[in-house]
Amino acid sequence: CIKRKSMPFSPSAYFTRFIHIHAMKVKVLSRNPDDYVRETKLDIQRVPRNYDPSLHPFEVPREYTRALNATKLERVFAKPFLASLDGHRDGVNCMAKHPKSLSTMLSGSCDGEVVWNLTKRECVRTLQAHEGFVRGMVVRFCGTSFFTVGDDKTIKQWKMETPGYGEEEEPLNTILGKSVFTCIDHHQKEGVFVTCGQQVDIWDEQRSSPIRSFSWGVDSFSCVRFNPVETELLASCASDRSIVLYDMREATPLKKVIMNMRSNTLCWNPMEAYNFTCSNEDYNLYTYDMRYLDKPFTVHMDHVSAVLDVDYSPTGKEFVSASFDKTIRIFPKDSGHSREVYHTKRMQHVISIKWSSDNKYILSASDEMNIRLWKANAAEKLGLLAPREKSAVNYSQKLKEKFQHHPQIRRISRHRHLPKSIYSQSKELRVMKEARRRKERNVRKHSKPGSMPVVTEKEKHVVTVVK
Repeated sequence: CIKRKSMPFSPSAYFTRFIHIHAMKVKVLSRNPDDYVRETKLDIQRVPRNYDPSLHPFEVPREYTRALNATKLERVFAKPFLASLDGHRDGVNCMAKHPKSLSTMLSGSCDGEVVWNLTKRECVRTLQAHEGFVRGMVVRFCGTSFFTVGDDKTIKQWKMETPGYGEEEEPLNTILGKSVFTCIDHHQKEGVFVTCGQQVDIWDEQRSSPIRSFSWGVDSFSCVRFNPVETELLASCASDRSIVLYDMREATPLKKVIMNMRSNTLCWNPMEAYNFTCSNEDYNLYTYDMRYLDKPFTVHMDHVSAVLDVDYSPTGKEFVSASFDKTIRIFPKDSGHSREVYHTKRMQHVISIKWSSDNKYILSASDEMNIRLWKANAAEKLGLLAPREKSAVNYSQKLKEKFQHHPQIRRISRHRHLPKSIYSQSKELRVMKEARRRKERNVRKHSKPGSMPVVTEKEKHVVTVVK
């Protein structure tokens, strides 16, 4: 056994060792229970995530796969048709939305008139408004009454409430006009309404004769609309292929644009005071800025027959059109082609179209006496959504937007099944348009330079602007 000799104590050596210990880094595991412990057993387990891109090298391929699956599922669940409201005994000619009630809708047919409750999807009231066609109808801005015009040259005001037991169905007011009225619209804030027929008349509700009349050498007018933002402005579609603008405060019309073919109806954008879209007989829709009528700033093409009606969504970002080709199309306001097309085997020529005030539904009225209710977003799930469902839907939507230009995703999202007749017609129109372009190119190629100017698609359809 060898005894070790004890080392003498050195204060300087001890101090040096103490300094070394305190200078080195010490890593300690720190866990905060708030980050991973559930408050109750009903909560979802928390998962810690590190969003450092270097730790997720396959993030983009993974998101692309999710976007592709979301696009395919959207097409699987795209079932836009909701209900058919059948109660008319003749073709439905016009419709009107209630400004205060989402579930109330009015429709006028060639034999009378009906008030609908959309929540119960049933007819709540039927009345014989006019002898012959009901040409137009509009609900007063307060929602207490509505106005109708018909082939019997009368304007009638009706109570919105159903008459009580034993009471007769009689109009509140009846005005007899000099000619047939074709359309009616009401002011957004005042007791003033406008009608059109052989001329455009502005009426006060308290008077039996128009307070102002406008005519500009035109035979008849088919549609007139108040601007929902600049409420003193109006626009009308005339039979001489023109769209005329008016100001209620002026004695004469402001200006008009004459097109190649006649416009059937028009609708103002509810969010952009100067913009309106008109539906035309040449299968297209045109969106104009009323300050620059020399050419439309967007031409919307996809229909294969005359477009009969158009209505904007409450957001002003999209509009829906009804056509003689038995289809309904939804267009973004700045896009030349539709994002959606709706059709059924039974639906005939679609006469009237409305977009509901909550931006969720579309109502279409057609020749075969039916009103159909559609979803504005074909794949949208109706009813209450759980928070997790909402976040999943929003995440899928963002992924689809992120990868929307990838060829496969674009092909799937754009593909629509069309009836054979419409498919063949659109193909034929495409061939004809390409033949015209080819002919123009050849003529220009063999002509004197500058003698054949290039005319853009937007400029082709406008003849002139008269002020």
